[in-house]
Amino acid sequence: MQKFRSLFIIPTLLAAALACANPLAGNPAGNVETIVAGTLRALTAPAPDSNTVLPGSSSALLPHSMYFLNNDSAGLVQVYRLEKDGSTVVQVTFEPAKVTGYDVSPVDGSVAYVSNNQLLNVRADGSNRSMLVDGGPVDSNNPFLNSLSQPVWSPNGQTIAFAYHGLNFYSIISGQSNGVMKDEILDRGGGLLVPTALYSPESYSADGTRLVITISHFEGATAAIYYPNESRLVNLKNPAGEWICCGRTEWNADGSAFYAASSTSGMSIAGLWRVDAATGNITTLLSGAYNTDPADLAEEPFPAPDGQLYFFFASMPNAGHEDFPDRAPLQLVRAALDGVTNRTVLRPETFDLLNEALWAPDASFVITEMAPSHDIYQGGAAELVYADGQKAVLPLVPFAMEMKWGP
Repeated sequence: MQKFRSLFIIPTLLAAALACANPLAGNPAGNVETIVAGTLRALTAPAPDSNTVLPGSSSALLPHSMYFLNNDSAGLVQVYRLEKDGSTVVQVTFEPAKVTGYDVSPVDGSVAYVSNNQLLNVRADGSNRSMLVDGGPVDSNNPFLNSLSQPVWSPNGQTIAFAYHGLNFYSIISGQSNGVMKDEILDRGGGLLVPTALYSPESYSADGTRLVITISHFEGATAAIYYPNESRLVNLKNPAGEWICCGRTEWNADGSAFYAASSTSGMSIAGLWRVDAATGNITTLLSGAYNTDPADLAEEPFPAPDGQLYFFFASMPNAGHEDFPDRAPLQLVRAALDGVTNRTVLRPETFDLLNEALWAPDASFVITEMAPSHDIYQGGAAELVYADGQKAVLPLVPFAMEMKWGP
């Protein structure tokens, strides 16, 4: 799942999101956005034309279609879909402005997405485009004030959670949106506005009763758990006082907990964590804290149906903050749910350029997104990597960002 996916990153705070894992940290937000935009223009190979069949197509290679972002022929980021055969690529959106975030309905494959600060929706075939919410022109001086971002479908396909002045829910049935948590902005005078808490959705539990949300601050971010049916917020509780951030979240099957991980340290620590959904209590399974030697690093945890935890792992000598790696030689591993017991390396390869991963529902494989170079932290070549180390790695598409399963 992301990584841009802060624990828990949101697009409206790109600078803060990159600060946790990017040597560009500390640049003003405008400069970072310019650098990232230039990087994407230079590195995203245009996706194949709609309905192009690539060489080596295979029937039912994937359990679901896979959606992703890439540039179109005009250099604008759009939503694409890789069909189950692992070869056919279809362009889904055709916007005159770049798509800045999206999600896929698990019910019918329709796509909710953001472009030109509008929340839009199209069917799986790209038809019936409709505007759901218009955020208006973005405030150029303080874009966090009215940026619309981070659409997330509920599992039943009836609601789209999104960020706009706070946390909102759009009802497909009624066609109305409801704001439930308002962003907190500090006015320091002289036109200086500072975000102290910006709320945005991250991921639903499978039953739709719990939602991980991002709470982004002026520097860094944390997470919380929102119960939509109860209008109740559960904040995370970490006895060690460590600030966990900038990893992907993955719910377990019954929604009682989610896992998060990070292989980098900056404003937060690296490690692997389990978060109890009822209490918000955080259990540190692996620690990459500065005072831990060796530092245990993890990325992309996935609690699988077989009762095991799959993730990318590296154990590194830790000489302190200045020598901490930003691209660890991760390996694909399987362990018990504590991340330690019976931990086994599944493949000989290292994944030191891993930007994102998308797990098969049964954990039989993972689709990795490998950066084209060391200093690129978004996007890359999508490859199918089997958990069975005897099987070869299969290339899928030359470039993808924000990979998601369709129905």
